[in-house]
Amino acid sequence: YTLSLHDALPISLVSIIIPTYNHAQFLHEALQSVCNQTFVDWEVLVINNYSEDDTIEIVKAFNDSRIHLENFRNNGIIAASRNHGIGMARGKYLAFLDSDDAWFPEKLSTCIIMLEGGCDLVCHGLHWFGNERDRDQYYGPASRATYDALLYKGNCIATSATIVRKELVEAVGGFSESLEVVTAEDYHLWLKLSQAGVEMNFVNQVLGSYRFHATNAGTPIKQAKAVEHVVEDFFPKRESRSLKERVRVRFRYGVINYGIGRNMQANGKFFAAWPYLLRSLTLCPLYIKTYMALVLNFFCIKRD
Repeated sequence: YTLSLHDALPISLVSIIIPTYNHAQFLHEALQSVCNQTFVDWEVLVINNYSEDDTIEIVKAFNDSRIHLENFRNNGIIAASRNHGIGMARGKYLAFLDSDDAWFPEKLSTCIIMLEGGCDLVCHGLHWFGNERDRDQYYGPASRATYDALLYKGNCIATSATIVRKELVEAVGGFSESLEVVTAEDYHLWLKLSQAGVEMNFVNQVLGSYRFHATNAGTPIKQAKAVEHVVEDFFPKRESRSLKERVRVRFRYGVINYGIGRNMQANGKFFAAWPYLLRSLTLCPLYIKTYMALVLNFFCIKRD
């Protein structure tokens, strides 16, 4: 079901890709936040994974020729929906917005100024809320978005906060649709872009919101496994790793295990956190945060 003759309309500067599945209760807010933008030269591509709720009615109610809906079965791989949207997009820039997130009115105008000034990718801060979370989260800085830093220190870019030049995303093949990297396909794309020399900049300003809720929580172990598959794609081949590279790889895996342990702690699962924190200690014994987490784990279990 397509709401308008997309190809017959004037080309917009920004193509906004919104993949969605049974998020009608959030989708209206996401679309309204786009309609509220002070920058108006955009198109929205809602890539609907055959939702069984009121998604189509929600989109149709906006009655805006800039908003298009495309039914597309992604078989559980959200990257496929995003890539389908990229294939349809006619804008110079791509913006990604998850259907349970929202933007503040100045988001596009602020980022477009930076992009038109010559940079390739812009990411801004987000307000995290829901599931007892309520804080502002900032990303970057640019020194953390180099290829080396992204690979060995982790992701520092958020999908719903990012706008990037379309031609650059197409040049690196878009999002990976591998099942092994589901939940970390954005991190995989940022690594490909940074490897290609894309200039990434950050806005030290909160220009959108990220919603935590029951259906997007995920499991820390599954997410960590996806990240492990991502970094393994980019690490030097095992047989060619120097001693320094082997140490850095072990450190990276150690930090991943630390992250699982900390997530377990945050959810009160202190016994479940032990093996991941101990593995982190084994892999990267000089990582001070692991010792702090182990002490916290000990006292929390003793207190209980």
